[in-house]
Amino acid sequence: MTQFTKKAIINTFGEMLYEMPFDKITVSALVKRCGISPNTFYYHYSDIYELLECWMSERMGVYALNSENGKWSDVVKKFLKACRNNSRTIYHIFESLSRDSLEKYLFSATNSAMYDFIAQRASGRSIPEKRLLEIAEICRYSFVGFFLKYLWNRMEEDVDSSVDSLSELLETFLTAVFDKYPIVD
Repeated sequence: MTQFTKKAIINTFGEMLYEMPFDKITVSALVKRCGISPNTFYYHYSDIYELLECWMSERMGVYALNSENGKWSDVVKKFLKACRNNSRTIYHIFESLSRDSLEKYLFSATNSAMYDFIAQRASGRSIPEKRLLEIAEICRYSFVGFFLKYLWNRMEEDVDSSVDSLSELLETFLTAVFDKYPIVD
């Protein structure tokens, strides 16, 4: 029953995000619409921001940067196109959060995915952990900046060509960095 309730809260929240800006959604309106008590909501989430983070994590989870999903550029293209297809909801979030809150979430959400992607790419090379973390951080900053620019420009860029351009730059960077470390047999 607990998973059913959490799913109902998440789904109702998603519906509300489509209809109105995030900063207009209240816990009282959400629980009323969902047909649960405030205590039930607070049993699952500490506040509306934790719910937003869970909702976003659930939606972004399908865009993990791993080898099963193909090239990272293909994953990013799918993600950006999904954002465009859900632009109303995206902008209800984007325009409601402070820049600091948005950036914190984006950096947090992309941290492990970017590290995993970089570690996969570096497989077989003797690269110190500290260096892998630094490389992932540079790539994460590049992606977050790229994504924010995409949002600021109202998602009007051609997704395929802009991601291909970013991909080319990041691949050049990664090749140059990885070539400094020997392949381990």
